[in-house]
Amino acid sequence: MSLSTLLGNEELKKRLTADLRAGRLSHCYLLSGPEGSGKHTLARLLAAAMECTASEPPCLCCGPCRKVLDGVHPDVAEVDDDTKKTVSVELARRARTELYVRPGEGKRKVYLFPRAQDLTPQAQNALLKVLEEPPEYGAFILLSDRAEAMLPTVRSRCVELALQPVSERDALPFLRERFPEKDDAALRRALRIGEGWIGRVQKILREEEKPDPLAEELLDAYAGQDALALTQALFKLERRKREQMLPVLRQVRETLIAALAQRSGRQTEETPFASARTTAELSDACRLLSEAIHAAESNAGVGHVCGYLAVTLR
Repeated sequence: MSLSTLLGNEELKKRLTADLRAGRLSHCYLLSGPEGSGKHTLARLLAAAMECTASEPPCLCCGPCRKVLDGVHPDVAEVDDDTKKTVSVELARRARTELYVRPGEGKRKVYLFPRAQDLTPQAQNALLKVLEEPPEYGAFILLSDRAEAMLPTVRSRCVELALQPVSERDALPFLRERFPEKDDAALRRALRIGEGWIGRVQKILREEEKPDPLAEELLDAYAGQDALALTQALFKLERRKREQMLPVLRQVRETLIAALAQRSGRQTEETPFASARTTAELSDACRLLSEAIHAAESNAGVGHVCGYLAVTLR
């Protein structure tokens, strides 16, 4: 059996390995973690284990495993409409109805909900009965940025698996293999910016993100203690979508973290803004940015996040 394609998360993998060996996989899992945490990798591994025909699933080699990993298994379906902001009750009801048609090829009929946090309350309620008492071949894997976004009645029917950031010790060998052209300093920087969420880290390294001009504008305003310029930059940021705002905030925080490291002597490389503000001010700014990033990742509105920073970041 192999869960090795999921990096880190050793305790979670030990738990699942014991369940697999005992043949006691749950019929309903709730996987939680931010973008890039490995939820989709784990969901595919669980679905493969449910369909695998080998003696120690998931083997990742048999026909059913390969079909699941390639996204073409006829009995493993995603329930989503990425053109809509929410996952509607109609989609949930359709999945509930189709569940009672027995699998055509595999051992289980598995429904993946890649945006479970976006299920409307009505959609979540529509699933309650089948989550509690599905047919013996039925299984559900719900993926959510935040477990707390789900109704308590849904959570109580699921086995919750919360993914964790990958440590530098585990991540560096993996990243060196994937990005041999990058030196360790670049890999560690991406790990800091991506906060150990390996999917996010790889995206940073692949895109080789250049500093966003708006991030530089925010940093200049902060370094110059120019409250008006800072407010104007945050007003521009407010016009962006959440997924466009987050990289800017992460770039600003990373620069200030590097400035803190230089001031403390932990980093000798010259960093802009290291002498612009005091250590206490830099530390407080990093804390405020972390709170704002966490709020945005937890689905807070862009306007609320920018307004919070406009009031607190001085």
